[in-house]
Amino acid sequence: MYVETASLLRLLGDPTRLRLLRALAAESLNVSELTAVLGVAQSGVSRHLGLLKDAGLVKEERAGGFSWYRPSDGFAARDGALAPLAAWLSEEFKRSTHETRADDARLEEVRRLRKENFSAHALAGEERRQLVPGRSWPAWSRALGLLLPELDVADIGCGEGYLTLEAARWARHVTAVDRAKDVLDRGRELARRRKLKNITWKRGDIERVPIADRSMDVVLLSQALHHAEQPGRALAEAFRILRPGGRVVVLDLREHEETWVKARLGDKWLGFSEEHLRQLIHDAGFSKPTVRVGTRRQADPFTVLVAAGTK
Repeated sequence: MYVETASLLRLLGDPTRLRLLRALAAESLNVSELTAVLGVAQSGVSRHLGLLKDAGLVKEERAGGFSWYRPSDGFAARDGALAPLAAWLSEEFKRSTHETRADDARLEEVRRLRKENFSAHALAGEERRQLVPGRSWPAWSRALGLLLPELDVADIGCGEGYLTLEAARWARHVTAVDRAKDVLDRGRELARRRKLKNITWKRGDIERVPIADRSMDVVLLSQALHHAEQPGRALAEAFRILRPGGRVVVLDLREHEETWVKARLGDKWLGFSEEHLRQLIHDAGFSKPTVRVGTRRQADPFTVLVAAGTK
């Protein structure tokens, strides 16, 4: 008996395994989602899951082409042998720390992505009536792109280029800029696989954009301003490279209190208030700055603002 107890306690002595159990107590998740929530390599998540499964604490179920994990029936049962341990952990999991708040924020992002991915996840309850076969936000964005004229677009702070690739479907040409060579390489490879040839990939900083004056019709700054040392400088660069009549489009975070993003994600700013973002766009020289709430979900600490201005 004591050997088994000691083994179980050693298993639960690992902080990552406790974080994993805490996440699964809130939501059934697959390995990719757990990787996103915990910020741990997929191989590490799989190894920890295997140990927890062997100990009878976690159960694996196959559905929709994925393996889903949740607390085992024996661990979750109120009258089982592990009930006292489960009850104690449940109380511990309610404690709010810097790390648990970060995990919770990433879990909310996983839930948001699930909700928007209509083709991969069935909806339940009241939302089931909204499920429509073929409904897709990417498809809607591509349809709206058909309404636009051919434009020269700059995607500044493009990351791996997902927005770049979407814009390339309707733009005449897209110039994608990021300072990280590895993410540009991944974006370039993804564009090659999708046979998109109207993209130029450039390495550069959003506050010193390697693009000529007055050469663009649209500048996209998606989740980029909060990484800038001087967001106003990045917007001034957007103004410089736009032709008269050109527009800047900004997607960024509303101000929040999740300070962990600075150390974990390298954020320089904890988002922007609507008025601050409007003033930044105005001070960069743009007329008619508009700022609105893009997406907002209950319990999600991150709200997305969408904004635009005209040169």
